[in-house]
Amino acid sequence: MNQFLKEVLHDLNQTPKTLNSKYFYDGKGDKLFQEIMDCPEYYPTNCEMEIFREHTESLATTLKNGFNTFDLVEMGAGDATKSSFLLKELVDMQADFTYMPIDISSAMIAHLEESLPGKIDGLKVEGLNGEYFEMLDKANQISSRKKVVMLLGGNIGNETPQNALDFCRKIRSCLQEGDLVLVGFDLKKNPRTILAAYNDAAGFTRDFNLNLLHRINNELGGDFDTEQFEHYPTYDPATGACKSYLVSRMDQEVNISGQKFIFKENEFIFMEISQKYSLGETEAIATNTGFKTVMHFMDHKKWFVDTVWQCI
Repeated sequence: MNQFLKEVLHDLNQTPKTLNSKYFYDGKGDKLFQEIMDCPEYYPTNCEMEIFREHTESLATTLKNGFNTFDLVEMGAGDATKSSFLLKELVDMQADFTYMPIDISSAMIAHLEESLPGKIDGLKVEGLNGEYFEMLDKANQISSRKKVVMLLGGNIGNETPQNALDFCRKIRSCLQEGDLVLVGFDLKKNPRTILAAYNDAAGFTRDFNLNLLHRINNELGGDFDTEQFEHYPTYDPATGACKSYLVSRMDQEVNISGQKFIFKENEFIFMEISQKYSLGETEAIATNTGFKTVMHFMDHKKWFVDTVWQCI
């Protein structure tokens, strides 16, 4: 049984039912997420792009941290659009480093290894195709040099606060004292601004969530009637939890690979969390997981932060 099927069957047998947001990203999902990022309501990408574009030199100097040689490991690199500003600056500074992008997509890793050295003359790229922590271990096996690990895009927000703590502890366990980590956090702000970002008027976020049901139908032999599920996002300013659900419009039965799942009218599938933090909360995570905060980099609206931590 493949991992996708195994996790889907497990998650839909939970109470409440859930699906793992990491499976949003197939070919169609990638395109829909690009549409979301281009929406006027969706601010995180533009905020972080501003940080990398406007604070490039300071970012590069902070992350180089006086290391003679180091590896720059990016977890979930994607197409490295934001990282490219930093990579070019580090090359221009004549920093002796190797860029190690980690991504679950082998096609994306192949693309980065082929395209980036052509765009940034002198850049050394060694792609790592697989799950985050397996590939972080592999990076340590490949090289014993100092590590700078980046997790951009507010991806940490796709974990509950407790899971985020566990995730950061796990990163710390893979690193040495003095190594650096740069983590992107979406910050708490006006609740309407946040909710609109996950409920765009054009409906791309809705389609992005429903596409996972289509993917299950296409790849796992499911028979979801996607017309009978509606997208429902919520944001709680007290906890900072922004959550997405798919709600069943009626009593219905869904079959996946020989297993039957009963949905009651108004029963939901929990799809994703996008946790928002205060600056103080990001500092508390650092303190509680074996890091100290070195510096915060924010966009001019102070809606997003890329915070640099050092392993202690």
